[in-house]
Amino acid sequence: MSDIDAEGEKSKGEKDNRTAEQRIADSGSVLTGDGKHLIYCLTIIGQIEGHTVLPSQDKTTKYEHVLPLLVAIEESTQIDGLLILLNTVGGDVEAGLAIAEMIAGMKKPSVSLVLGGGHSIGVPLAVAANHSFIVPSATMTIHPVRMSGLMLGVPQSMDYLQRMEQRISKFITDHSHISPKRLNELSMNTQELVLDIGSVLDGNQAVHEGLIDSLGSLSDAISCLYQIIDAKRAEK
Repeated sequence: MSDIDAEGEKSKGEKDNRTAEQRIADSGSVLTGDGKHLIYCLTIIGQIEGHTVLPSQDKTTKYEHVLPLLVAIEESTQIDGLLILLNTVGGDVEAGLAIAEMIAGMKKPSVSLVLGGGHSIGVPLAVAANHSFIVPSATMTIHPVRMSGLMLGVPQSMDYLQRMEQRISKFITDHSHISPKRLNELSMNTQELVLDIGSVLDGNQAVHEGLIDSLGSLSDAISCLYQIIDAKRAEK
């Protein structure tokens, strides 16, 4: 273990003595457990902020903060698992996909729980964990990639958007049980949204479509994470 400052881990020989309330205020996260398991709870909320700083009144998740934190969690010898709480409204596609790839590439057990909404890039973030949950009242919004700002009206621009869409779709289908054909149908649906194309799936529909693994609450997600941790310990 290097001098990476993970939550609950020693940094340069000094223990992090911040309270749970201080950790929540600083990074929207908390270190907790039942005595046998120590888990890191990470919240991904609001918009995923990418290379452009969003207005101060917007709730954001900054990817430059989350990426090194995930490295620290993965390398920690004390943290047993990662619980991800999601309530997103989309945001920067490349930043969100970068976070999702990091989560998917971790050996540390991980479980995600969608609360409220999983809009656009929130879908890859939800399915990146070892097991995904969604509460019945939450929704998953699926739609094609958009681009803001100046865009040249040339074939290359459309080709770029299509290739980005394919990258995201492949990640989703590789980490869930939905087929590429069905995901494309939901994304290109013109019958549901008034001013847009796409689909909004509630908790039951998201599970039925194979996008999310299970319907459940916080206690279900934590129990599942404990089971994955115990199974990994048994393998060792």
